[in-house]
Amino acid sequence: MADSQPKSLAPLYITMDEHDNVGIVANDGGLPAGTVFPCGLTLVEKVPQAHKVALVHIPEGGEVRRYNVVIGYALKDLPAGSWINERLLRMPAARELVGLPIATIKPDPMPPLEGYTFEGYRNLDGSVGTRNILAITQTVQCVAGVTEFAVDRIKAELLPRFPNVDDVVALEHTYGCGVAIEAPDAIIPIRTLRNISLNPNFGGEVMVVSLGCEKLQPERLLPPGTIPLIDERNVADVGDSATAKPDVVCLQDDAHVGFMSMVDSIMRQAEEHLQRLNARRRETVPASELVVGVQCGGSDAFSGVTANPAVGFCTDLLVRAGATVMFSEVTEVRDGIDQLTSRASTPEVAEAMIREMAWYDAYLDKGLVDRSANTTPGNKKGGLSNIVEKAMGSIVKSGKSPISGVISPGEKLKQKGLIYAATPASDFICGTLQLAAGMNLHVFTTGRGTPYGLAQVPVIKVATRDDLARRWHDLMDINAGRIATGEKSIADVGWEMFQLMLDVASGRKRTWAEHWKLHNALVLFNPAPVT
Repeated sequence: MADSQPKSLAPLYITMDEHDNVGIVANDGGLPAGTVFPCGLTLVEKVPQAHKVALVHIPEGGEVRRYNVVIGYALKDLPAGSWINERLLRMPAARELVGLPIATIKPDPMPPLEGYTFEGYRNLDGSVGTRNILAITQTVQCVAGVTEFAVDRIKAELLPRFPNVDDVVALEHTYGCGVAIEAPDAIIPIRTLRNISLNPNFGGEVMVVSLGCEKLQPERLLPPGTIPLIDERNVADVGDSATAKPDVVCLQDDAHVGFMSMVDSIMRQAEEHLQRLNARRRETVPASELVVGVQCGGSDAFSGVTANPAVGFCTDLLVRAGATVMFSEVTEVRDGIDQLTSRASTPEVAEAMIREMAWYDAYLDKGLVDRSANTTPGNKKGGLSNIVEKAMGSIVKSGKSPISGVISPGEKLKQKGLIYAATPASDFICGTLQLAAGMNLHVFTTGRGTPYGLAQVPVIKVATRDDLARRWHDLMDINAGRIATGEKSIADVGWEMFQLMLDVASGRKRTWAEHWKLHNALVLFNPAPVT
């Protein structure tokens, strides 16, 4: 648990590169005008914590550099010691998607990280779960109320009889009808929900609640061949062509007379799935079976200084261990596309990233906005002036490993290593799409603070600042703010994170989000029209 009182520091600013001409104030509460840093720099005005201070005089039109990247151009003369914020900067134009470095960085292979294991649940399709959960898929929002009522009863009346099952969750969403389901982009929400239903933490047990008249019919959501065979009870065909059929409760079936008839049907089917899940046991598996999604939300200027670099260090550890790590959020990496294409393992991977960026550029153009729509009021209050600065801090979550693959929204992972999963930056949509990709463990960094959590996978929360970790001591799992104060190194916190992942994946520890049952709703990404 974090200390109950904030630490006092001598005046301190942090730079990211020797060529930076701004630093961020590290002290809790910021620093008043007249503060003198050990180097002799004097503040000419009050600067809040995490906000930028000019280290030298920057003339009107001059470059403002952080991470040795131009994050903006001064709109007026900025004397040394002045507060640099978004109102004083003109944002650079987006990097064109042509003439990019393609797979130019060829780092020496890092030594394998061997001998690390966790206790997980092996599935018939070869995946491994970190939790043992019954998930009830819904084809349409119309059934959400009935399903929620049934899940509450399942948890109260059935779940206590099955101690090896961690939870029962309803995969509620707002899709399924009133949509242009034949539109080309409709494949994105459909495959997202399909692949979430097959997440490793659900043990291959697929149960569906359908209304009956919706556009997203069960056979469209889960066509033959998508569900692994469990036993003879869910076999649709026999012989070499054997496939599994979804276990569907249709509320409009004539057999249902009254509301409780629907609920009883859901509970009856759920009990069969709970029996099979309850028979499963954890077994020792290598750390290579981890599928980790990394994400940030409520970011501040410390995100790229403490928490995200620690995640990046841990990402490299996971890749060395043979695991899979996904980083995402298109608008939060778009301004560093040259950094990513240069790290691609092959030209094909680089071109795939460029295609995803171009698709999203066009998507934003349709809405008459650009990447600058990303940055929030909270980001700016936390010292991030624009999306360029935010992107530089976001990318470091990916570490230094080669990027070995790219997946589009809603797709399922088919390889290991460091993967770019193209998603919107929305916390809820990104988390939903990483679930669909096959994530079995989630890491979420925050500077401003957010109680974000997911019911489907454990979410490890990482605070960027001591002050946040102190105030939200029972919501944050790791305090990366110790890096800023010099108490811990990036490597120290990265290793701490790696060990915590193994403990959480094994069920030996629960995250605070699990403890409090803080679960955000699934949000499907639907770029297709609504009718």
